[in-house]
Amino acid sequence: MHAPVLVLSKPPLSSSPMLFERISKGILRCRSLSPLLLRSQCIGVFVVKCPWAAYGIVASFLGSGEDSLKRESGAKVHHANIQASKAVADIIRTTLGPRSMLKMLLDAGGGDLPLSLSLLLRKIEIGHGPSSWTGIVVTNDGNAILRELDLAHPAAKSMIELSRTQDEEVGDGTTSVIILAGELLHVAEAFIDKSYHPTVICRAYTKALEDAITVIEKIAMPVDVNDRATVLGLVKSSIGTKFTSQFGNLIADLAIDATTTVGVDLGQGLREVDIKKYIKVEKVPGGQLEDSKVLKGVMINKDVVAPGKMRRRILNPRIMLLDCPLEYKKGENQTNAELVREEDWAVLLKMEEEYIENLCMQILKFKPDLVITEKGLSDLACHYLSKAGVSAIRRLRKTDNNRIAKACGAVVVNRPDELQESDVGTGAGLFEVKKIGDEFFAFIVDCKDPKACTVLLRGASKDLLNEVERNLQDAMAVARNILKNPKLLPGGGATELTVSAALKQKSSSIEGIEKWPYEAAAVAFEAIPRTLAQNCGVNVIRTMTALQGKHASGENAWIGIDGNNGAIVDMRERQIWDSYNVKAQTFKTAIEAACMILRIDDIVSGIKKKQPPGAGPTPSKPKIEEEGDADGEQILPE
Repeated sequence: MHAPVLVLSKPPLSSSPMLFERISKGILRCRSLSPLLLRSQCIGVFVVKCPWAAYGIVASFLGSGEDSLKRESGAKVHHANIQASKAVADIIRTTLGPRSMLKMLLDAGGGDLPLSLSLLLRKIEIGHGPSSWTGIVVTNDGNAILRELDLAHPAAKSMIELSRTQDEEVGDGTTSVIILAGELLHVAEAFIDKSYHPTVICRAYTKALEDAITVIEKIAMPVDVNDRATVLGLVKSSIGTKFTSQFGNLIADLAIDATTTVGVDLGQGLREVDIKKYIKVEKVPGGQLEDSKVLKGVMINKDVVAPGKMRRRILNPRIMLLDCPLEYKKGENQTNAELVREEDWAVLLKMEEEYIENLCMQILKFKPDLVITEKGLSDLACHYLSKAGVSAIRRLRKTDNNRIAKACGAVVVNRPDELQESDVGTGAGLFEVKKIGDEFFAFIVDCKDPKACTVLLRGASKDLLNEVERNLQDAMAVARNILKNPKLLPGGGATELTVSAALKQKSSSIEGIEKWPYEAAAVAFEAIPRTLAQNCGVNVIRTMTALQGKHASGENAWIGIDGNNGAIVDMRERQIWDSYNVKAQTFKTAIEAACMILRIDDIVSGIKKKQPPGAGPTPSKPKIEEEGDADGEQILPE
């Protein structure tokens, strides 16, 4: 068995890299601290023989009695923040483009140690070997990687928030936004060294952002949403960097089918596509990935209540959705009933039965074929429904119920006595229960005009399906962006190079001190094509010089790098495209975040939480005297 590990951390790093000799009694073996631990301000990793030794070590640190309030300010803070942001950008720099590397995350979403510490303890051979790593994630999705990282630095945390924001807003470009923000901060460092005021740099960056958005609006190309080939090409190029690109058009087709199904026209050329609410991705291990499909309806992991008595296949079913229990209503709080006579018990039971019978009769009046409720369904109700030839499903999730309502046109009803004919859903073509693997799944499919759907994913293993689902979410987000704002931009770093060339040209006309940070922002945009070239393994300097030459002359804004082989080609011919929404959001998020981090000039840590006024010390519990403790005179009555 491994010896217990004790990690001590304290805001000021007041110790030397070698661990303390004076408390070596309880230590089994000790190592020199790694730079990773030093950076995260951990004092030491101790492997201790026994718990008392651990307590001794903790006590020796707690007893140092230093003031815990720490403050850093000025250029020191700027440099620390920029270094932390660059470190985050470097972690995921290699995951950009189709030739990207994968990252393996150990202990992700499980275990008892943060990722950075697990890797460190592995490195210095202490405890926690691979046997205790529970989950392993292998991915090149920028957001998925950063989500699992456990970083201590506040600036690094805000960089991670960037990719999450980007993912929630447009679903793609999570890696680009971090690389761009890291590069903008990197070029700003030179100006901070020259004592430029951060506000001047931010002003120049904001001006650069406005001009960049103007440039991409000029080169954007409108696209016809109904032209499936174009939309397919766009979705394919955005997920071409992902694992599933090897399966051809499969994921792109699934994404386009799903998003066009749930799209709702709001008029005036606007479309609303709610991916989260109305598209459910159901992962069922087994079969091949090619068996995955978008159902014209909904699939749920449920079987009918009484499989032998109720039908498992109904053509053109009349579907009724309820969110009330079909069982005898119990009291709101605990109810006691006193029965004097024996006959009263029979009366009570009869009342219960009659109540359930009435409920069922109110439902059966509308001749449904399938009743689905979110709450419970008693045996008696099941008997009445099956006698009438009605199938029933109980305890369904609210979200699933809403999806079924959208798919078959039914209305979720709260009370059976409020039922109307219009509440019954008649849009579904088939209700069927199938067994896939060991589990039963109910399908409500072949709907006439479904506004909700289920994507059924099949594959060899859970890990494969998880990665496919991550890719599918990105693809659906891209398809949604096109439906919302049908404009295209060139991919392969062409957009960034065009913006960079335009900003460099404009920088000559800018007067005053802001000219230099503005020009630096123009250079920072080249980080994306440069990283693409690095990941392809081509000569970066030659490729970038050739590209800059072509864009400086302004002959063709669509010339960029083919991410597979590093060739300089026209993006129109290769059909490497990006959505306008994604690019615009990437630029906005990256520049705004860089400005925010640059404007931090003070970090204060170790602030105590103040008690609200009037709150004194917490009252202790009243002491209860036992008979043995009590004074004899107090027991006797006077």
